[in-house]
Amino acid sequence: MHQGCAAVICVLAVLGLEVAALGECELARLLQDKLQYEMRLKYMKHNFPIDYTLRVQHEEVLRTANITRLRDGKVSEVSLRYLWFHVCSQAVLHILEVLPEKHPSHEYTQGLSQLLDDLGMEYSGYQQVGLQSDVDTVVADLVKQLHSGDSRQKAVRPKALLDNCLKVLRMLFGTHCRWDSA
Repeated sequence: MHQGCAAVICVLAVLGLEVAALGECELARLLQDKLQYEMRLKYMKHNFPIDYTLRVQHEEVLRTANITRLRDGKVSEVSLRYLWFHVCSQAVLHILEVLPEKHPSHEYTQGLSQLLDDLGMEYSGYQQVGLQSDVDTVVADLVKQLHSGDSRQKAVRPKALLDNCLKVLRMLFGTHCRWDSA
């Protein structure tokens, strides 16, 4: 009887470690799944007033064209994924700030925030100081600007913020994680 319990505890421990040790690609895949069109439409458009916008910093709107421009400037893929993480985390935090706890979109947005927090653990080795070697200077400066709050503001719909997060996620992680075409 005790051996059976030990086996169950061992299996649960292994499963727990697998969940706790999800890597960058697995977390990005979970985010992609959670950012499906139907979910973004339901939680970020239908549950908000018509034409509702958030005031966000200019740097918080990261589009595929921005990534292409940075790639042309020879910014590393690791740095681009690091930038994407910070921009999307900020976008989700802005959305959470305006949602009361009982709002129908709160739980969905909280789930996105948790996945991004988990992904942040993957990037915790990178620092925002100018001395890091893994993150290009231009990206470190953008991340610093993003967190300073001293930038131009623009009005953006919550769904548009997450649409951009998903498009850039697919652009940056698709090849890196060897996903089939999404």
